[in-house]
Amino acid sequence: MAVFYETIPQTLIEWILKQKLLWVATAPLSGAGHVNVSPKGGSYFGVIDEKTFWYMDLTGSGSETIAHLHEPGNGRITVMFNAFEGAPKIVRLWGHGKVLENGTKPFEEFIAEHNVKTIPGSRSIIIVDIHQVGSSCGFSVPFYDFKEFRPTLNDHFAKLDAKHKASGEVKDSMDHYWAYKNAWSVDGMPSMKRGQVMLKKHHVTPLKKMVGPMAPTHYQSGFGVPLSRVIMAVLLAFFLGLAVAVYAPVLITTLGYPIGTAPSGLKTLNSTRASFEDVAGLLWGNSK
Repeated sequence: MAVFYETIPQTLIEWILKQKLLWVATAPLSGAGHVNVSPKGGSYFGVIDEKTFWYMDLTGSGSETIAHLHEPGNGRITVMFNAFEGAPKIVRLWGHGKVLENGTKPFEEFIAEHNVKTIPGSRSIIIVDIHQVGSSCGFSVPFYDFKEFRPTLNDHFAKLDAKHKASGEVKDSMDHYWAYKNAWSVDGMPSMKRGQVMLKKHHVTPLKKMVGPMAPTHYQSGFGVPLSRVIMAVLLAFFLGLAVAVYAPVLITTLGYPIGTAPSGLKTLNSTRASFEDVAGLLWGNSK
């Protein structure tokens, strides 16, 4: 049975903190963009209070969540947990997310205040301001026995960090990795700001994401129409309207109405310029 709350009940907080796996879902504002769902494992998350959840965003080949949360007017995020043992349960946290990127003052202040242990692959802290909590049955979710956390990702970036410290080469740094794989989303949206800085500074060629004829070549806003085309259409409509307004008298004369002899509905066109209402009257036949 589904139950909804405005805040996280204490009983759910205790249950959440025992979980070993969670999912994060975000999406761009554009309907042409791709919805993203990411699994997160490990003990890299917590509950600050009944309306605030956080998790550590570890480095990976994708950076969709950061891109969606950075998008102006966006920030929507859903976090989901479900029980793999014991009584069935699914818990969703709906809210708006904020990105604290590694290397920024807010990031350093957060990990110091909350005593968060970071690792070489720590990319950011995601803070979720929750506005709705939902708990449902999860009767169809199968049972699974937890074995252990995978150390692969942590080991990989620990080795990369050690390599960079030994070589001093930019190409071995986390910043270079972030520039190569985390500067842009699959839809061409700017993602990790630190990666963007490195990409421009060292002219890093970013990883090409998605393939084939349906692969996005740039971010599309609105209903799948590129923003550049929207701007072009608006400018074209503006200048066309301006031209019609300025040259309407010439148009009327061409139609057989010399200036000063137009029908009563168009007599305001006696001057060398026309108003928008005058042109509208001509185009929609409102003259008498």
